Amino acid sequence: MLLTQKVAGENIEMQAFRWALQLTAFTIGYNFLEGTVSTLLGFQDETLALFGFGVDSFIEVISAIGIAHMITRIRRFPDVSRDRFEITALRITGTCFYLLTAGLVITAVLNIVQGHQPETTFWGIVISAISIVTMWILIVLKMRVGKQLDSQPIIADAKCTKVCLYMSFVLLGSSFIYELTHIGYLDSIAALGIAYFAAKEGKESFEKAQGKASCCDCEE
Repeated sequence: MLLTQKVAGENIEMQAFRWALQLTAFTIGYNFLEGTVSTLLGFQDETLALFGFGVDSFIEVISAIGIAHMITRIRRFPDVSRDRFEITALRITGTCFYLLTAGLVITAVLNIVQGHQPETTFWGIVISAISIVTMWILIVLKMRVGKQLDSQPIIADAKCTKVCLYMSFVLLGSSFIYELTHIGYLDSIAALGIAYFAAKEGKESFEKAQGKASCCDCEE
């Protein structure tokens, strides 16, 4: 009886780990597609917020690759701390976020000074709306798997996904209001908002690489 329960428990755990990896694989694929579409349309429509949102999605792909490796490592060696691959991935991710932050801030300031206006922010509305629904589902599912495995790193990853949700709301709000008012600097303000969250993610990545608890780990 005890052996049967143990085997059943191990099967459930294996399924949970498999589900966690599948969610991460979906995250990689979705962010790559979102990044490609957002950067192309952002460049075409001259909307900095959408373009920056797309670049952030590409950085999330790098982050998700590190998460996939982390899940595999936890499954095989649950008592081992972050390895060199994870630390390197976190540092690369953090550096990319900081570079994105700098690029968005500089470009946003120049756009405001020059009075630049995007041609349209319609696609920002569409993409951010899809992203909000997708990110919300991912957060719920990742939290469920993390709690099932009693894995704080997986739960922390789910909480950090909320940052992508916040960025999507920033993009949605600014894109929608711009379509109504055509106030040019709204796009640049939104880009600065995305830059703020990118800087926050960059800081968290370096803190994790140093073995510190990030605000994602501490967030309730």
